[in-house]
Amino acid sequence: MTFDSENRWSRRDWLSACAFTPSLVGAQTVPATEELRVLLVIGGHSHELSFYSIFAAQHGMKVMVDPHPGAFRDDPTSRYDVLVLYDFIQLDDIDAPRRKNLQKFVENGKGLVVLHHAICNYNQWEWWWRDVAGVRYLTQAEGNQQASTYKHDETLTITPTRMHPILNGVGTMHMTDETYKRMWISNANKILLTTDNPTSDGPVAWISSYEKSRVVVIQPGHGRDAHSNPSYRRLVRNAMFWSAGASPRS
Repeated sequence: MTFDSENRWSRRDWLSACAFTPSLVGAQTVPATEELRVLLVIGGHSHELSFYSIFAAQHGMKVMVDPHPGAFRDDPTSRYDVLVLYDFIQLDDIDAPRRKNLQKFVENGKGLVVLHHAICNYNQWEWWWRDVAGVRYLTQAEGNQQASTYKHDETLTITPTRMHPILNGVGTMHMTDETYKRMWISNANKILLTTDNPTSDGPVAWISSYEKSRVVVIQPGHGRDAHSNPSYRRLVRNAMFWSAGASPRS
């Protein structure tokens, strides 16, 4: 696995990430002989450098890190197989051309994996939260629906609900992580993982019903305990390959 920064991160942050992960370097299908081309978008939310170890530990893929405010300034559709979001951005934070590039990527059948706080993205962009992600984090109450909540340092037991390629080798997970509750979650989602922690909504990973691409949403992933969990790392890997229509390289 290789990383390519293209100088799109601040030099200090990039060197810090490299220090943590020494291997860092500056519904279509992917042929099994080729590396998976991953575009990882960050920005708008602080996070632990342990997050990058998830990707540094992978093989069979090339990961490009593209942070806001520059993310999506170019059309990524022809250059990447899967988009992984670990950002926290609202509609007003990106201009119309960048929104168009993001929408084009998703509508052209490319893979999309939404991780943790990226669930909170674009909560005023109905196409995004209702159709694409199948989830909306409410920053304030609306009508009869209360505002969503979050809680740090919760002990979680996370259980698979079905058999699926994304869950191969994952099993039941135990971790300490941040939880979200009272989100709007579409009934059309195919739920993959749930928890019974009372500070969390039950579903914590799913495939959305969006028909133009394969969209996987994974709620856990706040801190080091999740990032270093072998089952969580396997979950993210499986999600990236499956969303791109490829078989994971074991």
